[in-house]
Amino acid sequence: MRARLLKTALITATLALLTACQGMPMTHDANDPGIDDPMRGAPPVTQGLDAQGLETLLVAELAGRRGQYERAAQGYLDAAERYDSAALSERATLAARFSQQPELFETAARRWHQRAPDAEAPLRLLASLAQQRGDWQTALESRLTLVAQGEPGELASFAEQALTQGADPQPLAIRLRRHLLVADGDTPYAYDAVLATALLEAAGGEAERADARLADLARTHPELPALWLTRARISMQRGNPTAARRAAQRGLETSPDDTRFLLLLARSELALGRVDAAERQTDRLLAQQDEHPELRLGLARLFLEANQPAPARRLLLPLIDDDATPPAAFLLLGSIAEQQGEVDNALLYYRQVPEGDQFLSARLQAARMLIDADRLADALDFLRLERLRHDDQAANIASLEVELLDQEGERAAADEVLAEARDHHPDDNGLLYMQAMRKFNTGDLDGMEADLRELIKRRPDNAMALNALGFTLADMTTRFDEAYELIERAHRLAPDNPAILDSLGWVLHKQGENARALPHLEQAYAMMPDQEIAAHLAEVLWSLERTADARRLVERGLSRFEDRPKLDELIQRIPALAP
Repeated sequence: MRARLLKTALITATLALLTACQGMPMTHDANDPGIDDPMRGAPPVTQGLDAQGLETLLVAELAGRRGQYERAAQGYLDAAERYDSAALSERATLAARFSQQPELFETAARRWHQRAPDAEAPLRLLASLAQQRGDWQTALESRLTLVAQGEPGELASFAEQALTQGADPQPLAIRLRRHLLVADGDTPYAYDAVLATALLEAAGGEAERADARLADLARTHPELPALWLTRARISMQRGNPTAARRAAQRGLETSPDDTRFLLLLARSELALGRVDAAERQTDRLLAQQDEHPELRLGLARLFLEANQPAPARRLLLPLIDDDATPPAAFLLLGSIAEQQGEVDNALLYYRQVPEGDQFLSARLQAARMLIDADRLADALDFLRLERLRHDDQAANIASLEVELLDQEGERAAADEVLAEARDHHPDDNGLLYMQAMRKFNTGDLDGMEADLRELIKRRPDNAMALNALGFTLADMTTRFDEAYELIERAHRLAPDNPAILDSLGWVLHKQGENARALPHLEQAYAMMPDQEIAAHLAEVLWSLERTADARRLVERGLSRFEDRPKLDELIQRIPALAP
């Protein structure tokens, strides 16, 4: 209602303003004593659609129509604050979504939630934003608020996503157990919290607790497909394909058309070594899905993961009879032929991958295959011919040649290929970036900096080059202010890039701003948990005197990453971090 009144008031006020303007003289003398100002002495307008409020709304609306979403969002936020309007907060959120400003987007969504605490949409947005930055606890709280309002919280799906992205299951399970103690078990979605809790408990090593929880649910809700799906998945994760197959069969009884159970049956049969039975399940899947190409690809990968290339090939061969063969089919068939020692046959498949997303990976795989077969000369000849066949990809193929030669220790030959490629493609930024990185690897920091600055001059919006130079200056020099400026520019261009978030946190640490560094590094690690980010995050936690958290992170990193030079280096510098 308030939104409708505001819109009506906006139109009415605009028309009134225009009509009044038509009847007014163009100029008047404000000092003319004959003219009495009727507004003289009137109190200032503090609420209602006054001139300032009208201007704010008009500017925001026009900015949105022109694609100036940040300005539009800020205008709507100001208007929402003035009129305490949930509708304007919602409009601010919609504009902020397109502004490429995550903080503004979250601020708008939070204001919308504050003004409409019972609305579902802002809560779901806040949960999603918290997940994106790796704040799983906050995301869970938002979802539990939805549950309290009678809306589906999709908690089991949330638990699966959290586990897939490396979240610590224990604190999430503890919070869900507290929720279950007070939750009404008769509400429509009560089982969802039970499934989520069991998933997290199983992942956290509390297998008996999870089993008991699911057994109770099976007694009260045996008709739930989600129950049997969860039991089957947990059993597969534990390495118990017999139990997984039993659960999947029960699931099919409750939901005969659910293809997820057929897929789980195929996986469990493969794990039990029953290849023929697995093929029968995949045949049923294909019959239900009308021979969808992507399904054939997925099933072929399933058999390949189980080291069963023959059925995988049988699944893929029908795809190459089609005029629109998926590139991945050629890649997988090439991989199968390669595994079976059919190098030349594999090469034919790899060469059929057309230009597009899979093009370079196919050429790289083919070249590596030839090198592994002690045919380095053939690999280089193959790549040179591919450069001639695909002129648009020539610079990228040259980059592959350089990488392969470097890996084989043929640095001089790699230098020649890169120099030749740069002569033929002097404006190619990828080759210039590769030249800069190779100089870095040989310790030529000045040469690397010169190349990256040339690249940034050509492409001021190249976030990768900005980040590479900024991180190098932060990590290997004391030019921290300059490094921060470069990385901050990269962050504005790519605010959700985990490598850039890591760099931003690291340079802030170097500047002594550990409290500011921490959230960037936590978000980076949640998005891309690698050993270097783990080392940076642990060092910042240590600097903030959160010693237990730092040690825990290092211990998990040492067990998680086989190759961990940055973590090893950190322990050498701070021996107290060793587990």
